[in-house]
Amino acid sequence: MKIALETISQDSKSSFRLMHDPKLNHLFFWHFHPELELVYIEGANAKRHVGDHISEFNESDLVLIGSNIPHLNFDHGITTNYRQEVLHIAPSFKDQTLDALPELKQIDRLLELSKYGIAFSGVTKTEVGALLKELYTLEPFAFFMSVMTILKRLSTSKEFELLHKTPFINKYNEKEQKRLRTIYAFIDERYQGKISLDEVASLCNLTKPAFCRYFKKNTGSTFIQFLNQYRVSQAKRYLLLGNNVTETCFACGFESLSYFNRSFKKIVGENPSAFKKNLSTSNV
Repeated sequence: MKIALETISQDSKSSFRLMHDPKLNHLFFWHFHPELELVYIEGANAKRHVGDHISEFNESDLVLIGSNIPHLNFDHGITTNYRQEVLHIAPSFKDQTLDALPELKQIDRLLELSKYGIAFSGVTKTEVGALLKELYTLEPFAFFMSVMTILKRLSTSKEFELLHKTPFINKYNEKEQKRLRTIYAFIDERYQGKISLDEVASLCNLTKPAFCRYFKKNTGSTFIQFLNQYRVSQAKRYLLLGNNVTETCFACGFESLSYFNRSFKKIVGENPSAFKKNLSTSNV
């Protein structure tokens, strides 16, 4: 699997490109690109993996991703009937348009904040999601005006969460991206079973000590920490789908219920039973 570097065609003079309802749920598409990306997805409970941030979204999600921040396709593994709209914004839009027009200063600040990754919620998500779903029906001028309305709405919203504490810096060259993508794809394919350090180190043509140093340096986590975080993120999805705690534990690759409970509580802040109970209460 080669890294995909998505770009707006150089032949296009437009600052925007819309991908209307792309279906990539069968792919593990870990990628980055110079364009900023605004993603809206609805009809799904799935994972959000943007830079170093991994979390879950329920029913719908609206996220603005900054330039060259690696991210996983939001529809990965979804089996429900979902809809997705993806808007790419060329880097030149900021330099050539926003910087030249002080009236658009708020939007300029929004794009600066995108370096952290931004997840929107509440009324903002609902209203902007509705506007994004209409974009594909609009002729060019109306499309442009609607995009500007969307950006203005986002720039004035207070219903958001920054996904990183500091601006995310893509520190990987293409070779490192390829290696990390291989590791992530391997985890995604094999997380339900036993994964040994020797096995994943061999996949990268590294010794076990060299792999441990490499992974810690490039992700900020040990491999076991990252694997547990990934398994717990999947476990939350299993629990959301109505599976019981024991089924979820072994379906997500944990070898004992006690270790699953400890790992889940350490990452989520509550044990799986409490998570499932609170989930049921919130759905009443």
